[in-house]
Amino acid sequence: MGKTASAYARGARISFKNSIIICKTIKGLKLEKAKQLLQNLIEQKTSLNGKYYTNTCKKILEILQNAEANAKQKNLDTEHLFIKLAKADKGPKLITPKKMKFRGRQAKVTNIEIILEERK
Repeated sequence: MGKTASAYARGARISFKNSIIICKTIKGLKLEKAKQLLQNLIEQKTSLNGKYYTNTCKKILEILQNAEANAKQKNLDTEHLFIKLAKADKGPKLITPKKMKFRGRQAKVTNIEIILEERK
């Protein structure tokens, strides 16, 4: 088992469904290639299934950069980092309060976990 570095985001206000699609796409990729793919999706240069998923990509790119910083702190070689695990789970339900006779609304909440592994 290689050396690893991880980063988590709990309670991210992004779509659970979209984050699963992005996590499945970047899992197993080299770190630089995954960052380039997410950047291209944000800038709308490439698409996945005809969609860009900009909000989700921005948040996942931020988490990837945190994981890369954690890897640098552990003295791992950033050129040989691969995404070992990219996982999205449903977060706690966040419901806005009711106003008068209207119902409250449930917000999108997602937990994201990314683990990077150094491979030679």
